[in-house]
Amino acid sequence: MKIVLFAHPEFMPSRSMPRFAALLHSELSARGHEVSLWRPAARLQARARGLGSAAAKWAGYFDQYLLFPRWVRRAVERQPADTLFVFCDQALGPWVPLVAHRPHVVHVHDLLALRSALGLMPENPVGLTGRVYQRFIRRGFRQAQHFISISHKTRVDLHAHAVAHAVTSAVVHNGMNHPYRRMAAASAATLLRQAGAVVDERGFLLHVSAGQFYKNVPGVIALYAEHARSAARPLPLVLVGHHRQPAVQSAIAALPASARVVRLHDIDNETMRACYSAASAFLFPSLEEGFGWPIVEALACGCPVITTDAPPMNEVGGSAAFYIPRLPAGAGLGAWAAAAAPVLERVLALQGPALDAWRDDAAAWCMRFEAARAIEGYLQVYSQVLKQAAA
Repeated sequence: MKIVLFAHPEFMPSRSMPRFAALLHSELSARGHEVSLWRPAARLQARARGLGSAAAKWAGYFDQYLLFPRWVRRAVERQPADTLFVFCDQALGPWVPLVAHRPHVVHVHDLLALRSALGLMPENPVGLTGRVYQRFIRRGFRQAQHFISISHKTRVDLHAHAVAHAVTSAVVHNGMNHPYRRMAAASAATLLRQAGAVVDERGFLLHVSAGQFYKNVPGVIALYAEHARSAARPLPLVLVGHHRQPAVQSAIAALPASARVVRLHDIDNETMRACYSAASAFLFPSLEEGFGWPIVEALACGCPVITTDAPPMNEVGGSAAFYIPRLPAGAGLGAWAAAAAPVLERVLALQGPALDAWRDDAAAWCMRFEAARAIEGYLQVYSQVLKQAAA
């Protein structure tokens, strides 16, 4: 197949989407397909960087939505009729009309920003410009006919809030973009020390995120506070990622004196694997997700996961994860954390053969999220779309 991947510009702050585009490019190329990567160049944005963040932001919009479409219109005309145009993210929707008349597929990751703009997520109010921007994106990808969603929940959201009908609407779960598996205790301890995480042999509780509202980091702190108040010797909490929100800072400051929070950020995949492997439990009480990659990563490393009993978290965690209720919008953290705390204590009580058996089950569950399986799922949809176009 001849495939053109549309991807976010490199000057965008996202890390997960460039990784996904790079994964598609490398894996599809390795299977013998002819793959090109199209993304906006930082022409105006690079010149505006010295003028401040606002100027660079608006210059980036000109690069993405004025200059790049002009280039794409000319480039599309030079592509053979059997070229498949693949959008690595539905947020690239404004470019979809440029190739809507050609074979195409849109990868849909999550619609949290759109749902927020529609007023459906009270935890994340959106201003006027944000609402206009999300409608601009939706107006573009609504012109697509073929979609691959990363979870059944994302597919439900797609059809409920954006695209009522589609020719193709498949679900292909994400594949792990790193070979996560349990690391030997000594190796994990060495990597943690090198990263500056001084923890003892008893283990620790773990959370990883970029601090987005839907990750419910204040809920993580509230749940840890329950553990710190009830345990004679509470485990430390390791927070991976930048968590500068005032609500998080104030919650940490209010923790009992026996609590200890260790912060890590900008660590590589192997150090993250060490964190998962050495942790006693992974706390992931998200309000929402598109998929929830860390759930699979932690499970694959033999770390018990405590997450929200709502889709897609329970879709991804399946029978391997441990579940707590979702924090209701507007509810107090204290009562919610107190109700969830017994699940954490039950997980921490897993020891010996029971823990080993659970780890075997978790490893078996995670096999369905292998990267190769995801790529084969994408290729099946791609082939189907090309066959339909040629019919």
